[in-house]
Amino acid sequence: MTPELTPGVLLDGIREARLVAIVRGTDGGAAANAALAAMEEGFRYVEIALTTPDALTAIRAVRAAAPAGCFVGAGTVLTAADVADVAGAGGQFMVTPSLASSIQESARLGIPILAGALTPSEAYEAMNRGATAVKLFPASIGGPGYLKALRDPFPGIPFIAVGGVGLDGAAGYWDAGAIAVGLGGPLFGDAGSGGDLTPMRERARAFSELAAGFGRRAAVEPQR
Repeated sequence: MTPELTPGVLLDGIREARLVAIVRGTDGGAAANAALAAMEEGFRYVEIALTTPDALTAIRAVRAAAPAGCFVGAGTVLTAADVADVAGAGGQFMVTPSLASSIQESARLGIPILAGALTPSEAYEAMNRGATAVKLFPASIGGPGYLKALRDPFPGIPFIAVGGVGLDGAAGYWDAGAIAVGLGGPLFGDAGSGGDLTPMRERARAFSELAAGFGRRAAVEPQR
């Protein structure tokens, strides 16, 4: 199998975008619609959690309709079988909530994977298994200060802060060194379960504008 999105290309793209969207809901069709709406509002990377009913069907639908330059992956990918199922559905990257056998399997196949970790040992082990980046989860336990403390001994690990990150807190994680933030409930609300997409689109635009503004600021500030 030759992956269509390599780990290096995904990592570069996420560094530039600074945002990953996370859809989790009770309706696969609604999740697909919410994912596409987020892409239309500026999100380039969207994962659909496998805990969502008919998640693989939703991934197929999003992959078929995604705007150019947008990519769909799967969350809660835990096993080698999950990796095979997601790849078969057209998923372009994998995400885990924790250390799992899916990390080694994705790495073996050359498929990008964002591996969940919380502690220093877990973060190191995730990268040792072949993770593309570490999803710091749940980031809200320690906040930006904890992320900064993790980065001090591991400056080479790319961290994505996920879990409880809202519009008012995203910049704090970027300032602490996160290459991106992952947004679930604070972005989608109940859209993945059939809720109104209009407020979700408004939040998506706000997050996209925040990331763009931070990127402009970072481009003119001295390298830290």
